[in-house]
Order: sequence, then structure tokens, then C-alpha cells
Amino acid sequence: MKLGMVGLPNVGKSTLFNALTNAGAESANYPFCTIEPNIGIVSVPDVRLEKLRDMYKPEKFTPATLEFVDIAGLVKGASKGEGLGNKFLADIREVDAIVHVVRCFENDNIIHVDGSIDPKRDIETIDLELIFSDIELLERRIDRVKKAMKGDKSLAEQVEFLEVLKAHLENGCSARAFKMDDEQREWLKETPLLSLKPVIYAANLSDDDFAAGVEGCANYLKVCDIAKEQGAAVMPICARLEEEIADMDDEDKKMFLADLGLEISGLDRMISEGYALLGLISFLTAGPQEVRAWTIKRGTKAPQAAGKIHSDFEKGFIRAEIVSYDDLVSCGSMNAAKEKGLVRSEGKEYVMHDGDVTLFRFNV
Repeated sequence: MKLGMVGLPNVGKSTLFNALTNAGAESANYPFCTIEPNIGIVSVPDVRLEKLRDMYKPEKFTPATLEFVDIAGLVKGASKGEGLGNKFLADIREVDAIVHVVRCFENDNIIHVDGSIDPKRDIETIDLELIFSDIELLERRIDRVKKAMKGDKSLAEQVEFLEVLKAHLENGCSARAFKMDDEQREWLKETPLLSLKPVIYAANLSDDDFAAGVEGCANYLKVCDIAKEQGAAVMPICARLEEEIADMDDEDKKMFLADLGLEISGLDRMISEGYALLGLISFLTAGPQEVRAWTIKRGTKAPQAAGKIHSDFEKGFIRAEIVSYDDLVSCGSMNAAKEKGLVRSEGKEYVMHDGDVTLFRFNV
């Protein structure tokens, strides 16, 4: 999973990126501090995997990973090449989902590119640049399909859909807010729209607002309203506090979070939101050689899940031997689970579940 962190200059994007990844990206109080995207890879915390490590004492332990990409700050006119716009738009095409960092804190010492704090305006600035870029893409796509339609009248329905979608975008609405069926989404695979990408709004609050409770923060509530309209996710976060937490050991971190009334860090909440937003789950493989988590889309069938490990596993798939994580742990070993009849043999049509501990049988 690759999450692209975007936002206007000086909203705390790089500070949050550094805190979440400890990658050491430069952070400074002037626009376009980030030019080339910084990349940080973090392990996805999973207590199930840690329990399996304790059971098997493997030679190798491999959690799932998440990639954060800190993308250059955006300004009005980016879709026309203003600022670092072209670079920004190219980088954002490469990510699975967008983490849009929105400034909700007041601080006279940190310059805002527009001179004041207004989450609604800031969100619209970035949304509109993505939408403008999408309109240009759609115009080119419509022209191509219309030319092809001269020899294939069945494309008329596709042209009609694309034109209705274009009109929707021209009204300043993102593609995320446009209802479409599976066939229409398939048509758009050739035209990956930026405003169709899933979004998590990370509302960056001040220390005081975050500690006092988000219900009383007017700027945060504005972000929530926009997220609801778009079908996007939203999470409150304080980049300054995450920066403090990043250098703490586990015990101090737990105490610090408990004082704030939180059970998990911003990173863990971000990962959870990202998995939910993209419809991701993990299946597990376990043995003395390696204990590992594998990330797949919810609804993936067993052969395609096997292909995540190696293409030969998918090509020569015979069956999957599966036990649920809970059953395996309660039995204490795979042999004990087999004796109780809890290890199942599943075929090509089996849909994987989160926490399936799996051994694939294949022959190439």
C-alpha cells in the first residue's frame, strides 16, 4: 500500500511525514521545502504476527509494510504548471490513496500560503487542481472514444457516461462523489483520475485543541462535513505531538497516549484507516523458516493470494490448507489444529479471509 501525503505548503505535511516514518525529510517554514518526494516505509503493526513469531521462533520475521510518499506542496494553478504543479500531479498518480493534510491550527509564526486558516478553502484549492487535471484527461479520452465509435457503435454508452462525468467535474465536484457502477469503473481504468483516488483527510490540530477533544474544534468539524459529502475518511491528528511520540520507547509512548485518552498512535490509526479505505486484509504464513503477513484486497481468491508469494504458486495452484489465526493459537500448534479438524483444504474458488494462516500446495 502506497499513501501519498499532499497538502498546501506549510500545513505540517512534512512534519507529520517525519513523525510517522522517522525518515528525516526536511521540514522548514517556507513554501516548496519538499521538491522531490520523500519516501518512508513502515511496518504494519499486527499482534497476530507477533504471537506467531513467539510460537514458531522463525529464522525470519516479515510484517506487511506501508509506503508513505511526501509529495511537494501545491498551489493554485498547479494543473497549469504553476509552482511545482506538474511534478505534484505526476507523483500523485503513482499512489494508491491520498492522505490530504489540512491545517486546522492557528500559529502566527508559521506562514500560511493564503494568509489565513480556512480548511474548506484549502481543501477546495487542491481538489480543484486535481479536477482540472482530470477534465483535460477526460476530454482527450472522449475524443479517442468518439473516433473509435465510428467503427463501433457499442461505444456510444461509454461516450455518454464520460461526458456526464466531465460535466460533473466541471461543476467543481470530485470523481469520488460521482456514483458509478462496476462497468463504468472498468471504463475509467484507462483514464486514472486523480480526484477518484480514495482520500483520508488528516486534520492537523494544535496541541491544545487535540488534547481538549476534537468535538469543540470548529476547523476540524468543517473537514468532517466535507469528508462526509465526498465519502472520504477523516482523522484528527497533531503533527507536533506525533513528532514527540516518534522518539519515545514503547512504555513512554503508551503512557503519553493514555494521558491523551488514546490507545494507539497516529501511525497506527493512519494504517487502520488506509486498510479500511482501500479494502485491504492480511493473510499469514507461518513456519520455522519465516512468519510473514501478506496484504491483499478483500475478496481475493486463493490462487491470486498465492500469486502474491510467487507467480508459480498461482500458475500451479492445487489447494490451500487454511486454519484461522484464532483456532491455531487456541490449539497451540498446526498439528493440534489438524487433529481437531480445524485445518481446511480449500480450492480455487475460496475467498481469503483476514487472518487466514495458509499453506499453499502447488505444482509447476
